[in-house]
Amino acid sequence: QFSFQENGWGAFLAERLVRKCDVVNRGLSGYNTRWAKLILPRLISKSTGAESTVAVTIFFGANDSALKDLNPKQHVPLEEYAANLKSMIQYLKSVDITEDRIILITPPPLQESAWEKECLAKGDKLNRRNATTGQYAQACVQVARDCGTDVLDLWTLMQKNQDFSSYLSDGLHLSTKGNSFLAAQLWSHLDKKLSALPWLLPYWRDVDHTNPEASLL
Repeated sequence: QFSFQENGWGAFLAERLVRKCDVVNRGLSGYNTRWAKLILPRLISKSTGAESTVAVTIFFGANDSALKDLNPKQHVPLEEYAANLKSMIQYLKSVDITEDRIILITPPPLQESAWEKECLAKGDKLNRRNATTGQYAQACVQVARDCGTDVLDLWTLMQKNQDFSSYLSDGLHLSTKGNSFLAAQLWSHLDKKLSALPWLLPYWRDVDHTNPEASLL
């Protein structure tokens, strides 16, 4: 949901793809795969132009991996998380979005000390662990392998730079730098899928001003 904020990764993609295709944001803050699986048919269907969809990203795990004892509302067990991702992929295939157009994104790593401050400020205990999030990231990668989709392993990539805290604004959500990192990594996956897309309508200098109908209709 936050990806269309200023400097967000969704906004970056929308700007990069202007006049090639529309970037549709259906992110829902706080949701997990259990809920997303239920509402996906409302968000994407054959009648909403699935046949003209060039790519779909599925980005879940940060909420599913919340600790059950401390955050039962958002928590989804690991095996169910994987099953829900597979269910969403199967649904997309049922509306003719093939696996080669689907990109799974793992949750980013969790910076525990920063997120603990956020939790304590609300009177809560630390309700997530990076090691647990990593298990969900591994499950996401395995689902992609099993189903033949593309995958962006954000959890691993961000931790190649050992101090990954600058990628996160509060230990959990992406900072401006984290959004830029995700956008760049995702673009490397999307570029080969989208580079062949033509521009919508001609460049203005190429329009015949004496007979615009010939250029535009």
